[in-house]
Amino acid sequence: MAFITANWNPLGDAFYRKIELYDMGWSLRDGLKDCMVAAAPYGGPIALLRQSQRPSPSARPQLEIYSSSGVSMASFPWKSGPVRQLGWTVCDDLLAIQEDGTVLIYDLFGTFKRHFSMGNEVVQNQVLEAKVFHSPYGTGVAIVTGASRFTLAMNIDDLKLRRLPEVPGLQGAPSCWAVLTQDRQTKVLLANGADLYILDNTSCTPVTPPGLSPQACSIINMAVSFSYKYLALFTDSGHLWMGSTNLKDKLSEVETKVRSAPKQMVWSRRPKSQQPSVVLMWDRLLLVAGVCKETIQYTLDEECVCVAELDGVRIVGASRHEMLQEVPSACEDIFKIASMAPGALLLEAHKEYEKCSQKADEYLREIKEQSVLGEAVKQCVEAAGYEHEPETQKTLLRAASFGKCFLSNFPPEPFVSMCRDLRVLNSVRDYSVGIPLTHTQYKQMTVQVLIDRLVYRKLYPLAIEICRYLKTPEYQGVSRVLKHWACCKVQQKEEPDESIARAVSVKLGEAAGISYSEIAARAYECGRTELAIKLLEFEPRSGEQVPLLLKMKRSQLGLSKAIESGDTDLVYTVVTYLKNEMNRGDFFMTLRNQPVALSLYRQFCKHQEQETLKDLFNQDDDHHELGNFYVRASYKESKLEARLSLLQSAVDEYNKAKNEFAAKATEEEMKLLRFQRRLDEEKGEALLGLSLHDTLHALLSANYHKQAEQLYRDFRVPDKRYWWLKLTALAEKEDWDELEKFAKSKKSPIGYLPFVEVCVKRHNKYEAKKYVSKVTPEQKVKAHLAIGDLEGAAEAAIERRSEGEISTVLARCSPTTDRALLERLNRARSTAAKK
Repeated sequence: MAFITANWNPLGDAFYRKIELYDMGWSLRDGLKDCMVAAAPYGGPIALLRQSQRPSPSARPQLEIYSSSGVSMASFPWKSGPVRQLGWTVCDDLLAIQEDGTVLIYDLFGTFKRHFSMGNEVVQNQVLEAKVFHSPYGTGVAIVTGASRFTLAMNIDDLKLRRLPEVPGLQGAPSCWAVLTQDRQTKVLLANGADLYILDNTSCTPVTPPGLSPQACSIINMAVSFSYKYLALFTDSGHLWMGSTNLKDKLSEVETKVRSAPKQMVWSRRPKSQQPSVVLMWDRLLLVAGVCKETIQYTLDEECVCVAELDGVRIVGASRHEMLQEVPSACEDIFKIASMAPGALLLEAHKEYEKCSQKADEYLREIKEQSVLGEAVKQCVEAAGYEHEPETQKTLLRAASFGKCFLSNFPPEPFVSMCRDLRVLNSVRDYSVGIPLTHTQYKQMTVQVLIDRLVYRKLYPLAIEICRYLKTPEYQGVSRVLKHWACCKVQQKEEPDESIARAVSVKLGEAAGISYSEIAARAYECGRTELAIKLLEFEPRSGEQVPLLLKMKRSQLGLSKAIESGDTDLVYTVVTYLKNEMNRGDFFMTLRNQPVALSLYRQFCKHQEQETLKDLFNQDDDHHELGNFYVRASYKESKLEARLSLLQSAVDEYNKAKNEFAAKATEEEMKLLRFQRRLDEEKGEALLGLSLHDTLHALLSANYHKQAEQLYRDFRVPDKRYWWLKLTALAEKEDWDELEKFAKSKKSPIGYLPFVEVCVKRHNKYEAKKYVSKVTPEQKVKAHLAIGDLEGAAEAAIERRSEGEISTVLARCSPTTDRALLERLNRARSTAAKK
């Protein structure tokens, strides 16, 4: 603790410090000399492309991938073309941009994923320089070709190439250039000697930085801040200009007294800091320049690479990995020599308390008198987050906990949250993991992204422990990690299918939110179909199983699963797929083995594909259904001969099925059709297609009584039906004479009450009275009431001594009814009731 400020260096009103992150674990004989290096931000991996230590015509460069602590993750010989630039995506995929404009994409472990080209024009003119950049749209690539033309790919996951306008007077590559993201648009800022241009989609605009030293003849290096807000320009006169990227505001200009171009130049700006600074690196010199005229210089004893971060700069060397950053204000207030800040006094009070010294009480009294104890606790908690050493973190948190004891209303959440965050950060900063995140970076990237990065590195146990420790919802945390683990597990080709399926089942169990179908799909993509089928057995949702089974050409198994699910839509989906994929015979044979699917398909064919339905019945020798099919088809035919042909086919099929009733009924229908055709030819009556009932009614209505009689006899129409039809037809025509003859022709099988009713319905009570006398005694009352003969109805009801009929007649009486009749009815009802 006494030496915390030993490595602090002042720059204006701020201090800068270098923190050692790791002693690098790699073994590089020649260091980073002659290596192409790319390090991902947020403590990401490091890629090296270096030539063989024994150069020869057949020797190939070696591409190596390490964690930030120098632990090897992948190494393989580079067998493709010359590489111009390496870079990392936001998902920690490695990009290798070749001289011919081809961009190759590898994962963390050196597995090739895919490639794309920056265009045919690039192939012809070659890539001179390339840059990988990050923007709100994703990871992009920018190149300049031998024809001095710039091409941009804004997002490599949604590739759309943009060719920028030409730059006047530019020959070859510019002296320096950078990619900017401004106003939702990506632009290129480039320097050609002393001239500065901005390239956008449509124009090349010359710009002039305000206040640039007149001694400068050429801009030889430039750097853009992590947030694209600030720009730094280095000139051949050794001056460093700093300002905003819109080139409207100047922050400062510093004379570095070094005229050679720096190998690297990056911004080092802590969020919310009022003093941005730029780090410049030469072979043996590291220089930090801010808004003041002073600079900080560090001597380098080895080849290094600078990596811009959100809150500082990482310096990667062959032996050490360090972090250079502005000392946060909370740390400065607490640890600065002779500081009287509340946090510093609280830290001293806690130290004295641990020594059992009474000075602890004096410090606490001083803090309480100033009423800044709450602020002191907050300072200690905040400073703990900025410290890299666990011992320093613990000291600050113990001091904060000590101060909290004397506060009654201090919220515990910030303290608890910081303890959790630091425990997570210390676990991922461990040498074996090698992700040196700062607290600021951790909060910016979020826990979910950190979990994703651990999963991507296959650090599953650590990811699961962090999820459990932070109590992340299962579907967002543990389940998601386990799913990634399972997807990785199924790609292990040295293990047998049964072993992997069992391991996945045991590990995942009933974990929430896990889809076994996704894991099975990954297994299928790796060529392990049998393993995929075994994994699908654990998937409880048939809707997820079936599509993958169809994709794997296991359609019959998919059909069985769909039927088991009871989801008819799913069954229809599988049947439709089978129909399109299989020949007709195999398709029908498959359905025969699945009665449920066959039944559903028949229902579908009834409405959509009649001919297919016929083929199904033929294949099954289902003669009864074939007969039904021909009968239904006959109703859709307008031509008589075609209809008769279909009905004859139906008769044949019914006979084969030994269904005599259906065959006879169909023959009767054919006979009716022929009868209708003959009448149509003789009388011109359009009867074709009518039913027997309607045909009879039409004939009777048209006075074709002889033909109706013939139809009645030939088709053995029941007497009651025929009499009803003729009675109705004659009444509708009001042919009362013919109706009377019909009634006298022979005894009516339907009685004579219907004659009375149809006459009354046609408002002819006179004709109705003719039939009242013929009505049976049981219907006399109804007949008299139908014609309005109340006295006749009363006589009939009294004569039958029926209480119900007498009550019916009384209900029809009105106040004007003869009193004597009413008395007779009431006496008769009383007598009937006594019986």
